[in-house]
Amino acid sequence: MKKLIFSIVFATLPLTGIMAQEAYNEIRAKASAVLSDPLANGMVKDINRFKVDALDYLLIKMREQMPDSSTVFLDNQALAMNNFISLYIKKILQFKDMPKARQIDIIRLFMDASYSNPLFNDTDQELTLGYYVKSESLTRFSLDTDWQKAVTAIVASMKEE
Repeated sequence: MKKLIFSIVFATLPLTGIMAQEAYNEIRAKASAVLSDPLANGMVKDINRFKVDALDYLLIKMREQMPDSSTVFLDNQALAMNNFISLYIKKILQFKDMPKARQIDIIRLFMDASYSNPLFNDTDQELTLGYYVKSESLTRFSLDTDWQKAVTAIVASMKEE
């Protein structure tokens, strides 16, 4: 019986690692699929365009500045970015009937959480702040974001609200 339990545990360990390594790829593939869908809503496409750009930026910068980092780190950042955006959309929808000033406050909280938690301290602000400064963008966030810290920051900010 003990051997059977150890066999099951050891058999599932490699699968757990594979699933974890695929988080980045899965989030990127889903976002890319939305972008290529001609029937997708324009706002939904904009959100997914940001996701693809943020994930591509993350991968490129990690290869440049953190070549020894693990895929687990990349996956954790991808999952945190996805959670950050999901929470953002949820809050935007939740506050849609609130006064415009209140809606702007919520957007600014998310923008600040993104901007105030850089991952690479990239000096190319034209690239990293491309979405951030574009007022018509729904996802006004910095590409150079430590998404895990940004999620923690926004959750703390929302508790204060």
